[in-house]
Parts: sequence; C-alpha cells; structure tokens
Amino acid sequence: MTEPSAASVVPSTDRAGYLPARPLTGDLTEELLATDIWTDELVARAGIPIVDVPFVTVGSGIGSFVTVDYLRIAGVPTSQIRVLGTLDHPWQTYEYLTRVSQVPRPERLRSDSASRPDNIWGFPSYGVSEFLRTGNVKLLWNLFSEPIFSDYYTPRAGQAFEAMEREARRIGYHEMLIKGLVRVVRRRYGGGYFTILTPPAGASATKRVAFRSQFVHVAVGYPGLKFLPELQRYRTEHNDYRHIVNAYEAHEHVYERLLQRPGTVLVRGGGIVASRILQRLMDDRLLHGAQTSIVHLFRTYINGPNDGYGNEHDPRPGGGAPRLTMRRRGGDGWAYQGFNYPKSVWGGQLKAQVRKLEGEQRAELYKRMGGTNTPWRRLWQRQMDQGRREGWYACVVGTVEDMQPSGEGILNLVRTVCGTVPIQADFVIDCTGLEADIAEHRLLDDLLRHGGARRNPVGRLDVDRNFELIGTASGAGAMYASGATTLGGYFPGVDTFLGLQVAAQEIQGDLARRGFGKRIDPVRSTVQWWKWLAGSAP
Repeated sequence: MTEPSAASVVPSTDRAGYLPARPLTGDLTEELLATDIWTDELVARAGIPIVDVPFVTVGSGIGSFVTVDYLRIAGVPTSQIRVLGTLDHPWQTYEYLTRVSQVPRPERLRSDSASRPDNIWGFPSYGVSEFLRTGNVKLLWNLFSEPIFSDYYTPRAGQAFEAMEREARRIGYHEMLIKGLVRVVRRRYGGGYFTILTPPAGASATKRVAFRSQFVHVAVGYPGLKFLPELQRYRTEHNDYRHIVNAYEAHEHVYERLLQRPGTVLVRGGGIVASRILQRLMDDRLLHGAQTSIVHLFRTYINGPNDGYGNEHDPRPGGGAPRLTMRRRGGDGWAYQGFNYPKSVWGGQLKAQVRKLEGEQRAELYKRMGGTNTPWRRLWQRQMDQGRREGWYACVVGTVEDMQPSGEGILNLVRTVCGTVPIQADFVIDCTGLEADIAEHRLLDDLLRHGGARRNPVGRLDVDRNFELIGTASGAGAMYASGATTLGGYFPGVDTFLGLQVAAQEIQGDLARRGFGKRIDPVRSTVQWWKWLAGSAP
C-alpha cells in the first residue's frame, strides 16, 4: 500500500482515531457513495479523518474475536489490528440470541466439547475442563460413551462465555476494539481499503472516521430476523407484536402470562430452537404449575430415517425416496442430528467433498446436509411422551393459510391433508428461521453493489477456499469474510464455533503467506498453548 499524503491524515488522534485535534464535520458525500474505488484525496476532501492500521475486522462478534485470536497467536501486535463494531464483548449478540431462545447461561449449547472459540487447540475440551472444575466423574463417562450410551456432551452457555472473556483479556482484545457502526467498505486506489466507521454520539468531532488498511475481515453474523409472510402481515396489519413472537426476539412476557393463567400456545418449527421453546413451556407446566396447552405445527412430519430434504427413506428395495449417503434418525415429526451438520464437515469426507464441488453441485450437497433438525435428548422425549399421554401436547401437520384476531388470542387457519383446521391460540411462537437475505444488511448490500462482492450458489457471499471474498481484491490488499454470511462456500458448517475457527485458521494462513503475521508451526503452536494455559499474553 502506498504511503498516505500528509494532508489526508488527521494528526493528534487517540488510540481509536477519535477526537482529532481540530474540529471536523466529515461525512460521506454523494461523490463518495457513487464511487467504487476511492482515492486518499477524495476521502480527505470530504473532511473524514483517516486512521492507518494494517488489519481491520468488522463485526466485533465471535467471528471477529476468533480471527483476532489466531492473529495474536501468530505474533501480530495489538497495534496492527482494529476491531470495529457496536458490541461491548464478542459473545454479546450470541448470548442474547441464546437467552431469548431459552438457552440461558446454566443451560447447554448445541456445540461439541472440543469446539472452543477461546482455545484454537481444542484441548482441554469443555468436557475435560468441566470435569477438572467440578470433579464430576459422570462427565468423563458421558465423553467416552457418547452418543451410543449417552447424549452428546455439550457445554453450558455460561462456560463458553466465561472462557471467551478470559481469552479476550489475555490477547488484549479491548485494546483493539473501536465502538461504532460500519456500513461502507470501499476499495482504495493503489491498493487496500477504506472502512468507514460511524462513532457513537459524542465520541468524535466528526460524523465518520475512515480506517485505511491493507486487509479487511467481515464477520457481521446474521443479517436479521426472518419472519414468515403471514406472520409479518398479521403483526403489521394489527400492530400486534405481543401475541405473535419470533423465538429470537425477547418474549419472556409469554411465559410470565402462561404461569398466571391457563392458555394455548402454537409453536411453529421443527429445529433446535423449537426444541428449546418446547422444553421451557413443558418445564413451566411440569415443574412450576402452569396449565399450558401446546399445539406444535410441523410443515413436514418425519417419522423415520430421512434425508436432508425431510424425505423419509423407505428401506424396502425400490421403495420410497432414493437411497442417499446421508440419513438422519427421525420420529414424531422430528429429524434428529447431534449437531448442525454431520461431524465430517469439519474435518472428514464431507469437508473434502464440498471443497471440490462448484456451482449447483455444491448447492445440491448443501441441501442434503442441511435441513431442519434437532438433537435427540432423553429429557425432551420424556416430556413430549407425557404431554401426549395427558393430552396437553398435540402435533398438527400443515401450513397456515390465514391468521385473524379472536378475542384476546389468534385464530390460525391451518391447511392440512384433511382440510382447513381452525386453531385458537393465545400466543404464536415462530421458530422457523433466523436468516434474512444478505442484501438486507447495509454493509453487505454495499459490498455487492460497489465492492465487487458476489453471491455464491446458495445466495450468500462468495468466498474462495481461504475465505477471501471473490471479486474484492484491491492491489496487494485482500478482503475476507466468515460466518453465516458465507454459507454455501467451499467449507460447510461456517456458522458454528468450530466453523469460525476453521475459517480463521485459513484466513491467518493466507495472511501469513502475504507477510502479515507468522506461520503457526508446531514449535510456535506448542509455546503458545503453554501461554494459553498459563493465561499469559501471546
């Protein structure tokens, strides 16, 4: 990257690049917004102060945290890294989503024991660490007997958050964090990028700050909540955001109301979130005296081994759906799978297979690996069996044709194979999706329109095998992306703890080949593991 001109850099800035010595009102101009590749002079003419730093990661969530962790372990000092985002700590959004979807800190996540965002080596695993902390021998039996004789071990949410907090302190994460909102990243004439940050009110004398870097990493998580059309229409037309809720938004009022008096809840969806919502409703009934009736609406009902499309597999010769290499257990409406994807996507044959596929072939395999599923848990099975026997838990298979207010509740007209069935409910909890289109996120939309980024076969950001955003190269600079926005690339399982680590490892390796940071060879890895164990800075 060429040296900046003296006129383009604001002097006397603090570590964050805020509060320049002379007051500026720099803001994005129409000229900047309309230009795909910016010059230093163009930014300076808009009065936007420029801060130079080699590497910028946008998002400030777990994806940013894991990538920065690898870079710090690779010897990159904190002065060469800036984390831009609105979060106070990396797990903030994730903790919110898990809490509202009924996985508070004491409950267990759907994550493998060795998938530790705070520990790139995965040893000691969460299970071993919990055993060493508690002395509970049953944990060791769980780890050695899963999944045949025990359910898969998964860590408690609080355990994961506390471990990340420890690692954040160790690597000096908050020394690199700059609070603010990023909606624009543009390529720079001569190489590199400008990342435009909107600081919090009162934090800067300018409306925007430009971070000029050679490398950019984008890890902004999910673009937003995805509502089914009929749910969104009902909420908008009737201004009712209390009786119809998404499982990923705050809805504690539903459980509080049901504890006070009897009611009926319609739960929509058949994945892990629906499992957690059902457990909360059933716990309240069985342990706390609630008199809640639950109607569970499945779009597709699974009652045996099935493929990624939800099609059941008929074991008879020539019968049913075609025999596939990937089949899940199924029953009572659910497709059962221990984790989001088959475990071989993180380091087995499926990972190798996807890495070789292109276009529609890769999209087709993603469909077969994906699909709605949930772990099989003994507790959930017992609760659902009791609900069926006692008549307060019932399943319906169909789609909602219409929703109308009815007294203090909602009348749902559900189309089934037997005709349209009316279902009266006090509340509807939608557990069908978190994923909005990437263009709904302003930064991602800007990258698609002006940054050279493009969509992959399943509609997300198109990245190569090193997670570099295809089409966004700028001279010697490179832009990377990881997390949910890259689903559909050469590596599946991107939106998981281990998936974020695999992406970070590929990104760090590519940066090391470009001369940014050192290669994490066996000697460095061993030394750094001991430093991690001791809690010493990298």
